[in-house]
Amino acid sequence: MAASRRAAFGFILATIFLEALSFGLIFPVLPRLVLQLEGGDDAAAARAFGIIAAAWAAANFFAAPVLGALSDRFGRRPVLVASAFGFAADLVVMAVAPNLVWLFLGRLISGFTAGNFATASAYLADITAPGQRAARFGVFAAVYGAGMILGPAAGGVLGEISPRAPFWVAAGVAGLMALYGFFVLPESLPPDKRGEVRTINPFAAFGILRTPGLPKLAVIMTLVALGGTSANTLFVLYVDHRYGWDAAAAGLLLTVFAAGNILVMGVIAPLAAKRAGEQAALIAGLALCAVGFAGLALASTGLLFALACIPMCLGNLCGPPLRALQTNLVDATQQGRLQGALGGLQALAALVGPLAFTQVYAQTLSQPGGFSGGALLVGSLLMAVATLIAFTIGDRPKAA
Repeated sequence: MAASRRAAFGFILATIFLEALSFGLIFPVLPRLVLQLEGGDDAAAARAFGIIAAAWAAANFFAAPVLGALSDRFGRRPVLVASAFGFAADLVVMAVAPNLVWLFLGRLISGFTAGNFATASAYLADITAPGQRAARFGVFAAVYGAGMILGPAAGGVLGEISPRAPFWVAAGVAGLMALYGFFVLPESLPPDKRGEVRTINPFAAFGILRTPGLPKLAVIMTLVALGGTSANTLFVLYVDHRYGWDAAAAGLLLTVFAAGNILVMGVIAPLAAKRAGEQAALIAGLALCAVGFAGLALASTGLLFALACIPMCLGNLCGPPLRALQTNLVDATQQGRLQGALGGLQALAALVGPLAFTQVYAQTLSQPGGFSGGALLVGSLLMAVATLIAFTIGDRPKAA
């Protein structure tokens, strides 16, 4: 049993690595493709990019809870494979997109089928004892970071050749991920632990968040996801506008940042959770994120911006203990519903955040002397609120 669980852990790590690699390939160039299709207008590109990002999030908000519930009923593997094929199709559509409407449709496809990260998290909870989850989620996040090291660096280089080249390469990687899941990945949820699908109403699936202890943790996750969109959505456009960085420079910083995440999530986060406790590690990570976001907003030079990424990177140690605290509160038959509901909340944040932050950013650009880092300061404030809430969570019994 122990050997089979170790093998399954390796399988799911390979799956999540391929997903991160394919996502990272397009991250540095998607905003630039939007900018190209908008004729080089920065403000118009920011608004259009926000709408495209919101389209993905809106589709995923409705789909994620349903996919999570389906994985509890039919197993994790079918959902993972379907999600991978959907992502590959989305990338092909974007690779050939002649206008913004095609990009919009491509993100809708991806949003409806995007269940990989949430389902993979449920998969990991299936094969890991509650006391080991903080460490396992740390390794899980570190491997995802490894994919993000290679992805943005390669995407930045390919983007200098053509803004569309990374999409074709990423589509090939996503297709490989789908084939890997179909032919190699074992199922983690045995038939005797599968639940029933009582409804496909996505709003009903959020009911699991009423489990004692989960509401505050869900609010913290939502605030972190919402605050994170301020940097994730604006990063490429922001450093291009304020510091004059090209795609290769942006991709290089993302690569270094991802390398730091491997150390933080794979080593520092598990050690912090073990020695100081999951709550203390969560609080420390959130506080560092608040400091880091403020640093990004106030950095007057590209060097200071890069240095502000250090507390941002260290702040990511909040992720593994937060996931562990959440998964420890439900049993094996509900992990898919939990991850689907949490994925829905993250999708809601990804819907609201890009729309709000790109509008704030575009508004500051349209006014003489406007402070372009204002959106990042809002992200810092959201992280600070999450930190205060984390102080109020108490110890809860772990589910069987």
